[in-house]
Amino acid sequence: MTEVRFYHMERQSLEQVLPGLLTKALENGHKILVKTNDEAEAERLAEHLWIYNANIFLPHGTKKDNHAALQPVYLTSSNDNPNGADVLILTNGTSADDIGNFKLCCELLDGRDESQVAQARAHWKSYKDSGHALTYWQQGEKSWEKKDI
Repeated sequence: MTEVRFYHMERQSLEQVLPGLLTKALENGHKILVKTNDEAEAERLAEHLWIYNANIFLPHGTKKDNHAALQPVYLTSSNDNPNGADVLILTNGTSADDIGNFKLCCELLDGRDESQVAQARAHWKSYKDSGHALTYWQQGEKSWEKKDI
């Protein structure tokens, strides 16, 4: 079964949270697939990863960059896994039918968007019914806090 983590963003945006999660996953030797709602969003996030911090390099790519198999972090709206990732990050309410093919799935939801919260609740129930190991993380004052649900 896949470990599924829900990250409930209330204090920071996706653009602020994503680089830290990617950095940690890369440091732990993972390849990551970031799923977005559409290719324009994938390109926008990819551009953000280039400029968010001049002192940090996060190797990543999109369909536009080619060589998907070589990308440690691949951003896409499609359902394939061209870089052989073992970590899936779902953004902005996206979903995937194949989370069982990943070691870890992180669902990032904006707590200020009721539709994302509702989708996350539905995903939680579906994942739980499928037997995946679930945890819920909420933004605290200084760091992520694991909450019991």
